[in-house]
Amino acid sequence: MRLQPLIVPGWNNSGPGHWQSLWEACLPRAVRVQQSDWASPDLHAWTATLAAAIEAAQRPPLLIAHSLGCITICHLPLRVREKVAGALLVAPADVERANAPARLRSFCPVPMQTLPFQSVVVASTNDPYCSLDRAREFAEAWGSRFEQLDDAGHINAESGYGEWPQGLKLLAALRRRSHWRIPVAPCRTPPLPPSQAPGHHRPSP
Repeated sequence: MRLQPLIVPGWNNSGPGHWQSLWEACLPRAVRVQQSDWASPDLHAWTATLAAAIEAAQRPPLLIAHSLGCITICHLPLRVREKVAGALLVAPADVERANAPARLRSFCPVPMQTLPFQSVVVASTNDPYCSLDRAREFAEAWGSRFEQLDDAGHINAESGYGEWPQGLKLLAALRRRSHWRIPVAPCRTPPLPPSQAPGHHRPSP
């Protein structure tokens, strides 16, 4: 299946030495999702921009996300998520951690529902923005495969992740699995109490 790579950066975007920027330059048809305000992220604005990029994709989109970009994906409406072919979720940011910046509060709480597409969470043992245990919780809740990197920091340019060939291998493996969908349990509406059920007749006084 031919896919459309969509680069989904996190807070403050990804600079020229970041693996996302280098991949954008080398992956055919790769497009970066451009948020209107990288410095002051707003959940509704970010999800709307990402949803528009997914809707505009000429081929099934393969999302390549970092940090807050991962959390943005999980906040997408189900109808939009169902159009996604797969997602590489690198160093998801724990916006609920005790020392998280106040400007990230609109992204709380982090959705913990199964994603309806193939995904991989890549996490570091010493990421200052998300503990390894928390990243594992994300992966389990989202139905993602989990890949651990030792002492990789936030898996960005500052921690030495430029071209990142290992990441490209993970992306290639994800692309091969992208036609396999993940079943998502429907939301169940609790039954009405007997007094409100159709056909119920209240006894006469």
